[in-house]
Amino acid sequence: MRFNMPYKTKQFFVVLIKLSIVFGAFYFIFARLSENKGLTLAEFLDALKANQTFSVKHFSILIGLSFTNWTLEILKWKTLVKPITSISFKNALEQSLGGLTASLVTPNRIGDYGAKAMYFEKPYRKKIVLVNLLGHMAQMTVTTLCGVVGLFIFVKRYPVELNYHNINRFFLFLFVLGVFFVFGVRQKRFSIKGFSIGRIINFIKELTLSTHLWNLGLSFLRYLVFSFQFYYLLTLFGTDISYLDAMVVITSMYFLASVVPSITIFDVVIKGSVAIFLFDYIEVNDLSILCITTLMWLLNFALPSFFGSYYVLNFKLPEPQA
Repeated sequence: MRFNMPYKTKQFFVVLIKLSIVFGAFYFIFARLSENKGLTLAEFLDALKANQTFSVKHFSILIGLSFTNWTLEILKWKTLVKPITSISFKNALEQSLGGLTASLVTPNRIGDYGAKAMYFEKPYRKKIVLVNLLGHMAQMTVTTLCGVVGLFIFVKRYPVELNYHNINRFFLFLFVLGVFFVFGVRQKRFSIKGFSIGRIINFIKELTLSTHLWNLGLSFLRYLVFSFQFYYLLTLFGTDISYLDAMVVITSMYFLASVVPSITIFDVVIKGSVAIFLFDYIEVNDLSILCITTLMWLLNFALPSFFGSYYVLNFKLPEPQA
């Protein structure tokens, strides 16, 4: 027996959820800035002032890079949704920023999947979740490919002490995992985000080649933008390093940080810890790295989620059909 909740009751719960998402996001942003044991708010502000980060020129460039980053993400989302249903840039903007706000306090950005799906009619929602998964997979693919190359160069260039016993165990684990993955695909038992591997593969095949190329291309452009933003902040904090040398460390950092599951709100902590370890090899002080990773998080997650909260609060369920 199916229980149908009255429309007004649904609306009440939707309002409650929206308020919880927005207040939760703002609380965690405030807590991240005020309760960071590695970097106090006073130290952070003093460092920004000392390096003239908030000068009109530097601040404009940083905001411009963040704007470009999210414009590319919005265009990517619009492109991915197009095979299912056409949406405007404004709709893609609302869904992308609203999804970001909802994902801020959920593990591995799970909230983004549910939030974006709710913008569409029920028959479309499963496919919307799948194209969202493809978008994240494309970004992860770019991060992995660039990161593996960067990490290989990093290990060759710097005297990193490696525990080869643990490395062999890690590759053995990957081999076993790969065997189970192949077995799971054939048996159709494994799933990602609630979808079987077979269904995901079939859905990927259904999409046109141009859609996949746009997905990967825009993901790569986004990667170039936010990695350059990190490099630009390094120069603002007085690091004398070439772009290519910096990219070796930056790509390694994003790759290593991406393999650790986390709540988005703690993403800055993980990237900060990994960055401190890696940039120590090129003698960048810890305070500068903590400030840079915090700024990157503020510019590319906290600030867009502030605007996204507007769309979350104004979200409405579709009217019930008579």
